[in-house]
Amino acid sequence: MTQTFDILILGAGAAGLMCAIEAGKRGRRVAILERAERAGKKILISGGGRCNFTNLHCRPENFISANPHFAKSALSRYTPADFIALVEKHRIPYHEKTLGQLFCDRSSRDIMTMLESECASANVRIFLNTKIEDVSKSSEFAIRATHNSQACEFRAPALVVATGGLSIPKMGATSFGYDLARQFGLAIQPPRPALVPLVFNHDDSTHYSDLAGLSAEVEASCLESSANSQHSNSAPPFREKMLFTHRGLSGPAILQISSYWKPKTPITLDLAPGNQLTGAFADPKLPRSLASLKSEFRKALPARLADRWLDRHAPSSFTNQHLAALQRAAHAWNITPSGTEGYAKAEVTAGGIDTNELSAKAMESKKVPGLFFIGEVVDVTGHLGGFNFQWAWASGVAAGRAV
Repeated sequence: MTQTFDILILGAGAAGLMCAIEAGKRGRRVAILERAERAGKKILISGGGRCNFTNLHCRPENFISANPHFAKSALSRYTPADFIALVEKHRIPYHEKTLGQLFCDRSSRDIMTMLESECASANVRIFLNTKIEDVSKSSEFAIRATHNSQACEFRAPALVVATGGLSIPKMGATSFGYDLARQFGLAIQPPRPALVPLVFNHDDSTHYSDLAGLSAEVEASCLESSANSQHSNSAPPFREKMLFTHRGLSGPAILQISSYWKPKTPITLDLAPGNQLTGAFADPKLPRSLASLKSEFRKALPARLADRWLDRHAPSSFTNQHLAALQRAAHAWNITPSGTEGYAKAEVTAGGIDTNELSAKAMESKKVPGLFFIGEVVDVTGHLGGFNFQWAWASGVAAGRAV
């Protein structure tokens, strides 16, 4: 059985669905091929089941890429306001959490229902349970596949790859998009886990792993700001919550900085941003003792963390000089993780299809006309907080308007 369309899209995730909607609205005959039994599986689990679908403060600075300028074109042409208008058109109730993050009031299922409804209106056909066996190109793209255990073939002059990255393999993530890019001669920026918890080295694990479950507001930064030494991605300090786990560190501040972190380098944690931890000792009436020091630290830190950290970093004496040095150390605690929790716990994959291979306006391959790459499979990675969804929507729309 051979079916012919104007556009074939591989992957029924956020980017693929949005691309299909936009292309279908332009009268294109569109088919989405999805290997899973349902569309949008990562959408459904995102945001704790409420889908953090965009961020009000989306800027190019919120994205990491070997080419930090690449995402600007798509992001400027499909903004958070554009997606919010679509959400409001479908009367989906939503709310803002911290830092401009928008979530559904009810469930991420509302976003999926919206996208599926838009696909239906645009006459998009979605083929679930479809495993790709082979992709080739002559005058058009030909895809041999197995759909519901039946061999079939799909043909189209345009192919859009929206297969995602390597994160969350239990949801079906594979290297298919990268393998396909290599098949057609496109370069890849090495993929790596991003927005991922960090693992303690042996020494830190011995001293801090029993603090699992404890959280504190910190400011996290790292010295090495780029995962690719040929390019610069400025890593801002992230002031958010940090969570101790049995194996290391997590929480928003750590997930954010993990996207910039390079193996064998330290991260720097300000344990009490904005607090003068030893300032009270200017009062001569305050006893200069470890007990007093712990009391002061507990005013800014959880008690267990204050006590544990001071047990390891207590000054040899309580002179002004030693107290000042202690305060500096608490505002710049260096920890060198042994690694990350890997793709199993990573929210997204950094790296991917080299943006030098693609048109920033259309997301089309410069080498292979009619071949497009969108979403997470491309070397554009957003910060935590709805930015990766906005990239999926924007890159999908960019391709959908061009294909």
